[in-house]
Amino acid sequence: MDGRTALVTGGSRGIGLAIAQSLVDRGARVVLTARKPEALAAAVESLGGPSAAVAVAGNAGDAAHRAEAVRTAVDTFGSLDMLVGNVGVNPVYGPMVDLDLGAFRKILDTNVVSSLGLVQEAWRAWMAEHGGSVLFVASVAGLRSSENIGAYGVSKAAVINLTTQLAVELGPRVRVNAVAPAVVKTRFAEALYEGREEEVAAGYPAGRLGVPEDIGEAAAYLLGDGAGWVTGQTLVLDGGRLSVGR
Repeated sequence: MDGRTALVTGGSRGIGLAIAQSLVDRGARVVLTARKPEALAAAVESLGGPSAAVAVAGNAGDAAHRAEAVRTAVDTFGSLDMLVGNVGVNPVYGPMVDLDLGAFRKILDTNVVSSLGLVQEAWRAWMAEHGGSVLFVASVAGLRSSENIGAYGVSKAAVINLTTQLAVELGPRVRVNAVAPAVVKTRFAEALYEGREEEVAAGYPAGRLGVPEDIGEAAAYLLGDGAGWVTGQTLVLDGGRLSVGR
């Protein structure tokens, strides 16, 4: 990936940072986005400083922020070859029938609408002419019902369908794929395993929960030339959890 540039949203920690690290390890330069400047500064430092990474702080739901992030990639590193839509929120917990509709709109706007908006920006600024590769971070929650995180699951189901739709619309210039992780040990997912990790992991044939590096390695494959004939696909990264069937 020498000489290539990636934009990674939600890149200050967890899965986003692991994906960025995996790309930098292969020679890419990355632009990271997230809401908190301090966390982004620490992430840039961990990736090797401004020669390898730069940061653009802001809210993914803000169109001006998305445009700035794309512009920063092209202006700073000269291209935008890879786009990783990792941003996601889940501010509610409970059954869908009791869900505040305003909260649901926020989830859809952040997890789905902003992802499409980012691809639109990247397409217009670089990828329509030069090509590229897009990766969305979805979730196994988008593939089956999920207790108490149904709204998040619905949004990720939309991301999975968005993946197939954009793969058809943007091919052959741009490949579009997704990963669908199960529980990965990040701050975002702590509520799903904290204090009972062994119990949760017992349901996984692999015998453990995921770690961010598991997703980073898969992302590098899907974004890279080795996956040149792969598009419109969602790669399930779940330690075998869905295979259990219950």
